[in-house]
Amino acid sequence: MARHLPRVAVAAVAALLLAACGGEGDKAGSDAPGKGGAASTAFPVTVEHKYGSTTIEAEPNRVVTLGLSDQDAALALGVKPIGAVDWFKEEPYGKWPWTKELWGSAKPQIVGERDEYNVEKIAALEPDLIIAQYSGMKKEQYETLSKIAKVVAQPKGHPDYGAPWQVMTEQIGKALGKEGAAKKKIADIDERFKAVRGKHPEFADLTLVVADSFEAGKYSAFTRSDPKSIFFEELGFQLKPEIDKLAQPGWNVAELSAEKLDVLDVDRLVWVTSSSESDERIKAEPFYKKLKVSQDKRDLFVPYQDPDVGAAFSFNTVLSIPYALDEIEPLLTAIK
Repeated sequence: MARHLPRVAVAAVAALLLAACGGEGDKAGSDAPGKGGAASTAFPVTVEHKYGSTTIEAEPNRVVTLGLSDQDAALALGVKPIGAVDWFKEEPYGKWPWTKELWGSAKPQIVGERDEYNVEKIAALEPDLIIAQYSGMKKEQYETLSKIAKVVAQPKGHPDYGAPWQVMTEQIGKALGKEGAAKKKIADIDERFKAVRGKHPEFADLTLVVADSFEAGKYSAFTRSDPKSIFFEELGFQLKPEIDKLAQPGWNVAELSAEKLDVLDVDRLVWVTSSSESDERIKAEPFYKKLKVSQDKRDLFVPYQDPDVGAAFSFNTVLSIPYALDEIEPLLTAIK
């Protein structure tokens, strides 16, 4: 099923699995990147997910994360994944300001891009746990990867890429035997959101849409299931129901032509963009210039990277949210 971010594709090849499992992998030691610390008494644990349930008998030492942002929750709980997928196509592990110190010199092996997993690379790492929460993992991929290690697929009861960050964090915490620590981190972040809402009760009276545009004449507005929209709703803003109605089933965005930009005429419009050139192109669009939100300068242009504000609320994790809150609050309050 097509989605704006990210793509969904199947790349599990069972033949690669047999070839990869025969080699001598890097065995886990006391300083292995995925080591979670002293032996835990939490195990065994059973985690329910989209494709059933997975029982993890002992504390995992070699963890691979296949969700686009799953590595953040693992890092927050003291576990460095030995493998992860790439999202921004730049292998920015150690770059993001909210993870730089936690990764240190132990960078993960890149084992895929979005939902295109390299089964051979995963098998060669000899993981004992594979986590895929913020993902679009297919059942065939789940079954293939389950021959390599225990797999905790995306949460059940939510669309792919649509589970709240709290649910995904708790699932990851449970799988790692650190459910209590995960719940504490979730509570701390919830308090951060609550504090901002308390300082700015005016947010509750304002409608907000998050949008982007990667090429001329094509615009996207994010639905309420997207992490970016979830972030701003937790700040207290009202989302616009029309966006969800305009989106195709299963999509996290509504795609808009320039003639349909009137749906973005809200109290606050947050553009997440890739360059200043994109900002100027959007501002110069004749249909956009007619909108009150543009004329009144109630629109906000936020870069994905440099500074990494857009990336922070796109990840929307226990690690990135504090950074996003610190960066976005003054930008929002500067709009009159």
